[in-house]
Amino acid sequence: MENITMNAGRNVSLALARKHDFNPWSVPDDYTVYNFAPDYVKPLLHPHWQTQKAVHPIYAYFFGMYYLVMGSCAIFGNILVLKIFSRYKSLRTPANMLVMNLAISDLLLMLALIPEAVYNFFNGGPWQFGELGCQIHAFCGAFFGYSQITTLTIISWDRYNVIVNGLKGNPLSFGKAAGLILFNWIWSFGWALTPLVGWGLYALDGMLGTCSFDSYTLTLNHKSYILASCFFQYGGNIIFIVGCYFFIVKTVFHHEEELRQQAKKMNVTSLRNNAEQDAVTAEMRIAKIAIINITLWIFAWTPFTVICILGTWGSPTYITALVSEIPIVCAKTSAVYNPIIYALSHPKYRECLKEICPWLCIVVEKKKGPNHSSDSDSAKTSATDSALVT
Repeated sequence: MENITMNAGRNVSLALARKHDFNPWSVPDDYTVYNFAPDYVKPLLHPHWQTQKAVHPIYAYFFGMYYLVMGSCAIFGNILVLKIFSRYKSLRTPANMLVMNLAISDLLLMLALIPEAVYNFFNGGPWQFGELGCQIHAFCGAFFGYSQITTLTIISWDRYNVIVNGLKGNPLSFGKAAGLILFNWIWSFGWALTPLVGWGLYALDGMLGTCSFDSYTLTLNHKSYILASCFFQYGGNIIFIVGCYFFIVKTVFHHEEELRQQAKKMNVTSLRNNAEQDAVTAEMRIAKIAIINITLWIFAWTPFTVICILGTWGSPTYITALVSEIPIVCAKTSAVYNPIIYALSHPKYRECLKEICPWLCIVVEKKKGPNHSSDSDSAKTSATDSALVT
């Protein structure tokens, strides 16, 4: 019986062809997700899937390959980020503690979700780890996903505090950074735990290979959780982040205009010396990297949020098996972005990456290695963490 269920996805096309006499590359309209699911999986399915057409088994192998490649890249990239930021003293700053926490969230998301997803999809799709495994899988996805956006929110606040508040703001210390990181994990854990203790629900997805939020139950208990989590873990954070970066950009543009006007009156090209220019450039580079991260995060998690709201507060009729899986794929892909962004946008990170992985052929502007930073370089690094845009 176990061998039959393990090979259900591989044999379904042939069985359907014999039974229904149809093209083996298509699935009949009356063949639902519930019909496709093995008997041991059916108790985990929401009644919604009794009326939704099953996806052809070939999609399971496609998603399995995608998760394997994407997960491998994300795990490798985020391990590199953690190794570089922890190895080089010049990069061990309070602000970079937040970056490391983001990498930890990404890494744990991949380690917790990718292995079972790959295993399930390469076995044809059906979930192999029982109801408890499904609940744990969904919990981990929510926990580490919440940690991502909360960390990005804290990073945006730190950039606002440094650039907009300047000397009026309290600089981020190691103790304060540690406290914020602790708050991040407690906050994220609490929101992810509530569906396991009575507020909200987790459920098996339509492709049967992953578990996440239930987007089909219309009880007030679950609808209120979806609405609250979409605001406190998505909409509210985005509003806060966009507000921070709006004032950051406004402050920088205003200050640059003041400097240009003053330089014009004094008949000089610039009022900044090289050290001040480097500090400003570093600050703006960090802000740009954070903005790119946040933009990609929005693109990754917006489809997921839309499906949850549409299913619980609208009509779940439009949520097919394939439609339910694509937002999950987009959400998991968010863990791949950060290492690529740092490799392309952070000169100091590229220097360290070139030293650790010379075979990546990283191009850097400076010839001096990261282990031999001068005193002026160290000063610039410190300025990056707490400098006022001057």
